[in-house]
Amino acid sequence: MSWGTELWDQFDSLDKHTQWGIDFLERYAKFVKERIEIEQNYAKQLRNLVKKYCPKRSSKDEEPRFTSCVAFFNILNELNDYAGQREVVAEEMAHRVYGELMRYAHDLKTERKMHLQEGRKAQQYLDMCWKQMDNSKKKFERECREAEKAQQSYERLDNDTNATKADVEKAKQQLNLRTHMADENKNEYAAQLQNFNGEQHKHFYVVIPQIYKQLQEMDERRTIKLSECYRGFADSERKVIPIISKCLEGMVLAAKSVDERRDSQMVVDSFKSGFEPPGDFPFEDYSQHIYRTISDGTISASKQESGKVDAKTTVGKAKGKLWLFGKKPKGTALEDFSHLPPEQRRKKLQQRIDELNRELQKESDQKEALNKMKDVYEKNPQMGDPGSLQPKLAETMNNIDRLRMEIHKNEAWLSEVEGKTGGRGDRRHSSDINHLVTQGRESPEGSYTDDANQEVRGPPQQHGHHNEFDDDFEDDDPLPAIGHCKAIYPFDGHNEGTLAMKEGEVLYIIEEDKGDGWTRARRQNGEEGYVPTSYIDVTLEKNSKGAVTYI
Repeated sequence: MSWGTELWDQFDSLDKHTQWGIDFLERYAKFVKERIEIEQNYAKQLRNLVKKYCPKRSSKDEEPRFTSCVAFFNILNELNDYAGQREVVAEEMAHRVYGELMRYAHDLKTERKMHLQEGRKAQQYLDMCWKQMDNSKKKFERECREAEKAQQSYERLDNDTNATKADVEKAKQQLNLRTHMADENKNEYAAQLQNFNGEQHKHFYVVIPQIYKQLQEMDERRTIKLSECYRGFADSERKVIPIISKCLEGMVLAAKSVDERRDSQMVVDSFKSGFEPPGDFPFEDYSQHIYRTISDGTISASKQESGKVDAKTTVGKAKGKLWLFGKKPKGTALEDFSHLPPEQRRKKLQQRIDELNRELQKESDQKEALNKMKDVYEKNPQMGDPGSLQPKLAETMNNIDRLRMEIHKNEAWLSEVEGKTGGRGDRRHSSDINHLVTQGRESPEGSYTDDANQEVRGPPQQHGHHNEFDDDFEDDDPLPAIGHCKAIYPFDGHNEGTLAMKEGEVLYIIEEDKGDGWTRARRQNGEEGYVPTSYIDVTLEKNSKGAVTYI
């Protein structure tokens, strides 16, 4: 099927059709351009969305720990990669489809213009041949009519008896002239007609079919180019499907990595204080004054003393326990993390020790590298001066010593907190940390305080509980013993207000731990002072020496 044979007389229709084909090509190119803009905007919005919900990691403590958080951030990373693939789709469409279409449309317009110009020139030449043939035809027709008139004039004069011989001869000559001119025009017309027929045959069977064939090939190439661009449009996205599938698989894996048990354990590890729940509140007998024997002054005095001790002890216990359930006072962060609960303190100390060990390893590696370089310089002086490395080597050694001291100090604190949380049965003795760590954050009842003012490195010189009740319980007599204790570790007691003790020594308890980590005790010789609660095993007994007896 050829346009040249089937559409030999449809030049104008083919002109319109080829123009429509180019317009359709440009329209599809505009569609691809808008699709590219959509892909680019989509990728940009996805990246902005990821940026909006990604964590602002200003410090390591803010990094996600829970598996659900880690999974969400992994999904954000996969979504960011997915946005990158949408950008790849846009770039591929812009290069392979849109750019190619615009270049091809420009070439197509140029080619179409050339073929149509050739067709118009061929048509104009055929029209010119037709006009020449038509002019010769009209001239031949006109001369024939003139010859016929001359024939009639000659015959009329020849039959006229009155006509002169000269008039007859003149009419005869005019007839011969017109007949000759008609013959010449006849030959001219025949030649022009033959030429026109030849050109017309050539036009409709050679020239026009060739031009139309070229237009047909051009239009078919346009259709093929559209087909290729359609495939390229789809291939641009199909190429990234494997990567997009991996992104989606990564999201599924992130969802599967969520472990609710692990997250629950992290909650426990994050907020576990390491303390035991508070013990039962003791019964406070306020009815004892009803049965007081007035005649027995000693017993009465004992009861009064007992009332004084119970009031102090009760208030101290109550305040210590209320901190456990209420809002804990905020204290400043201490170097040994003693402001934190034991479990949190242990984790912080362990984390610091790990960091210091890593820094120590770096410094050790640097020291080794400097020593090797120094050996090379000593063997090959032309490479450098060994003495130039000495300052750097000395600085590295100082850093190593400093880090080792820091590690030793933090390990001592860690040993103390592990000894406290591990129970008194497996406590480890460390005589060199008595002045490095905060003593006694755990009382026998499990009371606890975060008050930094109470977390001191020495015994409390004056308790707030004493100030609160001094006016009501003024008594010069020594406080009665409310129990006894046995020293688990030795304590030097160098600080003012403390009481030195030896391992295994038995002391009397005259005042319980108020939550600050110190217990007031007394020797048999009457010497009193504070000892670390964590260094003793306390037993409260009514029958101990000095204990209050009720009637």
